[in-house]
Amino acid sequence: MKVAVLQFPGSNCDQDALKALREDVGVQAEYVWHNDGSLSGFDAVFVPGGFSYGDYLRCGAMASRSAIMQETIRFANEGRPVIGACNGFQILTESGLLPGALLKNEKQKFVCKNVELEAVNQTSIWTSGVNKTISLPIAHGEGRYVIDTDGLKRLQDQNQIAFRYVENPNGSVDNIAGVVNEKGNVLGLMPHPERATKELLGGNDGLLILRALSLVNA
Repeated sequence: MKVAVLQFPGSNCDQDALKALREDVGVQAEYVWHNDGSLSGFDAVFVPGGFSYGDYLRCGAMASRSAIMQETIRFANEGRPVIGACNGFQILTESGLLPGALLKNEKQKFVCKNVELEAVNQTSIWTSGVNKTISLPIAHGEGRYVIDTDGLKRLQDQNQIAFRYVENPNGSVDNIAGVVNEKGNVLGLMPHPERATKELLGGNDGLLILRALSLVNA
């Protein structure tokens, strides 16, 4: 398994992701620049957090139009694993790979703390091994997940809600912390699993999600 860690101007969690994937998950991982148009040789994609393109216009909107995201859309539509955390989640929604959008937190403040999550979907590659409440860090100012009533019903009916917050930190609809696409191969979530991969960092619950990258056959 070889994972592409995408890099945009303003990415700041790309190094966290690369290190966690290589050292703690035990898979190959390499950076791929936003202007690159190929994912040849890669088996999965990690879209990291940060402030892609300075988060001008709208968080993730500019990154979603990049060459590498057009390739990622094709890649995901083939059923290959794609995960986006924090700004990466925003990019996945803006690119249309996931439904909904991320807006400013309900109290208009940046939130940085650990949160508890419950896995709702138990069938995707990302959530099948999460059989307990897990703790992951969040660090965002625009992490409030929103979707219209019809869209929320589709998420619920199609089992696309991946994670819910035990205590909602940002006002997300239905306490949603992460969602998957209909196939289950694309996951977006606001918490950072790549920052929770060893006890030295305060816990390793992130491995319960990222371990999917070491189990999927290339």
